[in-house]
Amino acid sequence: MLDLVIEARQAALSPGFDVRRILPFRLRRMLGPFIFMDHAGPVTVAPAQLQSLDVLPHPHIGLSTVSYLFGGQVTHRDSLGVEQIIRPGEVNWMTAGSGIAHSERFEDPATLSGGALEMIQTWVALPEKDEEAAPAFANYQSEELPIFTDTGVWMRLIAGDAFGLRNDVKTHSPLFYLHVVLQAGARFGLPRGYPERGAYVAKGSVEVNGHAYSAGQLLVFTAGLDPVLVAREPSTLMLLGGEPLGERFIWWNFVSSRRERIDQAKADWQAGRIALPPNDNAEFVPLPPDKSRPAGSSPAPQALS
Repeated sequence: MLDLVIEARQAALSPGFDVRRILPFRLRRMLGPFIFMDHAGPVTVAPAQLQSLDVLPHPHIGLSTVSYLFGGQVTHRDSLGVEQIIRPGEVNWMTAGSGIAHSERFEDPATLSGGALEMIQTWVALPEKDEEAAPAFANYQSEELPIFTDTGVWMRLIAGDAFGLRNDVKTHSPLFYLHVVLQAGARFGLPRGYPERGAYVAKGSVEVNGHAYSAGQLLVFTAGLDPVLVAREPSTLMLLGGEPLGERFIWWNFVSSRRERIDQAKADWQAGRIALPPNDNAEFVPLPPDKSRPAGSSPAPQALS
């Protein structure tokens, strides 16, 4: 039923700001096209400390970043000139393609209104034919993302195709990505038709085939089976997966099917050939030291990469 259970690795990025790194994992580098998954927060800091959480402009290639909030708000700025505040229930989908830089800023005390700042960020690797596509950005409002409800079940389709639901979020390969909230005792399955499927327990706990799993665990399921997840208490899940794309290299914020492309991206960032956001270009994250880690290594947990 289960191929693997991945335990999130936790790191404190600053006082009051914890991030749990789920993917990549040494035994499981990708799940469908998803190559990275972080769970940031909940963050409970004083408004005066918000600036310390800012993520300065930094680059990406070969992937799409997908930001989804449970609480708070974040301001995104990128080298296309986009400035976009993301709020709970919305999706920020940024396709880096041949190269983009962006920042994530916490500028408004309203970031902490209505509860703690908390978000899930994933990276979706691009098919080889799209790795050098022109960069793009889109924000999708909550009303654009279909919701399904049933007894004890609430579900939002973030992207892809699942349970007969679809939306206009632009993806580059077959995948599904869902936010699911279950009341105690509720039962839920996984979308069919995808060879790689997983469920991340963001809050609460679930039971699968008589075994219990708790918050911070990603359950990777065997292809072809139809598991049933039973909520042992009120629980929040992120379901994700899709068609695999083949081997990818990852170093810092760069993803590619070609190791030499990673090296080129390093040189491009160091030489200033990847433009900074025009409305946030006074500072940036410098290229980190290599430390002789191979391009396939798992990056350390960091804020909103």
